[in-house]
Amino acid sequence: SLGALVCDLEPGTIPASDPNILEKLKLCPALTEAQQDALNALLLSGDTAYGDPSSWDLQTLQDLGPLVLALNQTTLSLVAEAAREDFRKSIAAAYISQGRSQREQSLILRALAAASAASQPRLQRSADRCQSEPITASNIEDIILYLPHPDDLGQLDLLNQLDLCLSNDVLIENLEAVLDLPITTQASRVLKKKVDEFFQGSIPEEQLKRLGMLSRLYTEQEISQWQVTSSDTLSALLSDTGGEWNDSQVQQLLSRYLALGGSLTGPLLQEIGGKRLCNLQEEQIQQIPAAAIRTAGKLNISSCSQSKKDQLYGKAREAFASLTSTPGLYYCQIQPYLGGAPAEDLKNLASAGVAINMNLSTFLALNPEELQKLSVIDVKHLLGINLPELKKHEQEPLVVSWVQQQSQQELDCVLNIGLQGGRPEPTGTASPAATSTATVTTPVPTTLASVTSTATVTTPVPTTLASVTSTATATSPVPTTPASVTSTATVTTPVPTTPGSITSMTTVPTSATPVPAVTSRATTSTSAGTNPAGTTH
Repeated sequence: SLGALVCDLEPGTIPASDPNILEKLKLCPALTEAQQDALNALLLSGDTAYGDPSSWDLQTLQDLGPLVLALNQTTLSLVAEAAREDFRKSIAAAYISQGRSQREQSLILRALAAASAASQPRLQRSADRCQSEPITASNIEDIILYLPHPDDLGQLDLLNQLDLCLSNDVLIENLEAVLDLPITTQASRVLKKKVDEFFQGSIPEEQLKRLGMLSRLYTEQEISQWQVTSSDTLSALLSDTGGEWNDSQVQQLLSRYLALGGSLTGPLLQEIGGKRLCNLQEEQIQQIPAAAIRTAGKLNISSCSQSKKDQLYGKAREAFASLTSTPGLYYCQIQPYLGGAPAEDLKNLASAGVAINMNLSTFLALNPEELQKLSVIDVKHLLGINLPELKKHEQEPLVVSWVQQQSQQELDCVLNIGLQGGRPEPTGTASPAATSTATVTTPVPTTLASVTSTATVTTPVPTTLASVTSTATATSPVPTTPASVTSTATVTTPVPTTPGSITSMTTVPTSATPVPAVTSRATTSTSAGTNPAGTTH
């Protein structure tokens, strides 16, 4: 058995080989032109299982399988016209059912061309009339006879014949049926030209819905002239069944729709998708109703600018405001839009009292500036069971920046996942002393002068954020004399750590006759653990 070697046989050996060699030749990916000639010679002999070509019917042609691709004009001319026509129709049906596979498209188109060659005059370049039967509603599938493979010679002839054999009226009346065929790019441009000729450049809105894949061939300038006022029209145009739009086309299409007074609904936002939604201008995003966000499902807006994320979050917050009493459900709905959430709202989520369990992809997509405002406990409550994942992303710039702003002691005690790089605890430092001052005036014997004695006692106090100053002044009655004695004491005592200072002052007035005074001042300081020193007058 030759096996795969049969594909390398010399052409002259094929007619002399066993007729069963045809079954082996079916397995060859391609035959040379000389091998094809030898194959036709063997078939024309009639000494094969297929018999004389003049006796072939539809079944015979189907049994030949890929060998049909090698049949030449001489062999096919002997096949009955009815058999060739039935074969052409069966190939057309198979072609349609196979979809857009490029490999199968090439094989079937070549088979169709071969099968129909004997019944159709050879196409002539620059022909000005249809060289075969015109395409009508009854044989609309014949369009695929004019769909050349890019590698085929004479493809311009085929496309020219498609233009000539398919009238504009027949195309418009059967547009859906035509577009159900696996139309090639070259042929679709011919169809677009015929559509434009029929409508003379102004396509009615109802007809726009029917364009399907042809709509993708229109430029932004052409789209700017369309009458797209209905959400149904926009939805039909955006449908994936018509193929891929490019972003600039979608931008123009949406701009045209909004300019004509259209409103973006939830289903339309689904059709547009988050990525294309991000391509809208900010003033266009502002036109989106909150109700549309509520019914749009989850949209991926990760590619939006921060300002657009902020806009969409504001609309989502309004859309789902009624769910805030059930934090879990609220979070589920607003999660795609949290990239625009301010820190205050994130803190509210964290303190909602239920597990949010935010995933790390959502966490890392938060507004970087707002994330830095979150405390350690905020992050713990937001991430919930996903907190250990934060350790795996500790090298992310966003995480590094946040960690550096937190107390390392808090990171260790509250999170306990091994994050490093937080702020170290401050070492102990002395604070300004708290001062307590008391001024006492006591009676003295009648003298021509008074003596003022002041004592200041300072004791160490622990490190505090503030000091407390307490001042008391007491004046007691003295006999009417020309002199008085004034005593002032200042005492500094430890006070608890407070965020501010407290000053207390009490003054008791008395009458005294002011006279020239002699002042004596003494100051005594004591070390930690001693009592204030007394003052001697």
